[in-house]
Amino acid sequence: SHVIMGKPGYEVVGGSITLDGADVLDLEPWERARAGLFLAMQYPVEVPGVSVESVLTEALVASGRGGDDVHGLMAAEATRIGFDERFLTRPMNVDLSGGEKKRNETLQLGVLEPRIAILDEIDSGLDIAALRTVSRRVEAATNEAGLGVLAITHYRRLLTELRPNVVHVLSQGRIVAVGGAELADELERTGYGAYDGNEDEG
Repeated sequence: SHVIMGKPGYEVVGGSITLDGADVLDLEPWERARAGLFLAMQYPVEVPGVSVESVLTEALVASGRGGDDVHGLMAAEATRIGFDERFLTRPMNVDLSGGEKKRNETLQLGVLEPRIAILDEIDSGLDIAALRTVSRRVEAATNEAGLGVLAITHYRRLLTELRPNVVHVLSQGRIVAVGGAELADELERTGYGAYDGNEDEG
C-alpha cells in the first residue's frame, strides 16, 4: 500500500502500477491522490493542531470541489457511519480509539469520493458492528460512485462483509494464488500453510 501511494523509503526494482494507461510510479504522492487513489491506513496517524474538517476542506478545494458545502458533506457522512460529528473539528485522530480512527478514515473516503481505495487492514481494531458499518459504507461507494477497492487483510471476516470479486494470496512478496471468494473460504478452513509453509502468516 505504501509503494502504491509513494511513501519514501521503498525501492521498486521492477514492474509498474498503471491507472488510465499512466504509470503511477512516475507520479508524486500528491499527484497519485489527485488521480483518485486513496489509502485507509492500518495505523492512522495523529495530527495535532489540524482538524479533519480543515484537511478535507483543503483536499476538496485542490480537487476542484471547493464550492461544495464541506461541513454539510462531512456532517452527513458522519451521521451515515455513526461517527461523532464533534470529532470533525478536533485534531485529526488525536485521542480517538482504534475503531474511531477507522471510522474517520471511512468518513474521508465517503467525502473525497476517490476512484480507487486501498484499505490496509481496515478491519484491524474493529468490533463486528463497526466492521459491518464500515464495510456497508465501502460497498455503497462501489455501487454509488464506482469505487474500486483493494482490500488488504489477514482475516476472512472482512471478506465476509466485503464479498470480493477476486482474491489474491501474497506470500514473501509474490502473488502465489488467485481465485474468487471461494479462495477466502478455503483459506479460512486450511490456513496459509499450503502457500507459504507457515500457518500463522497471510
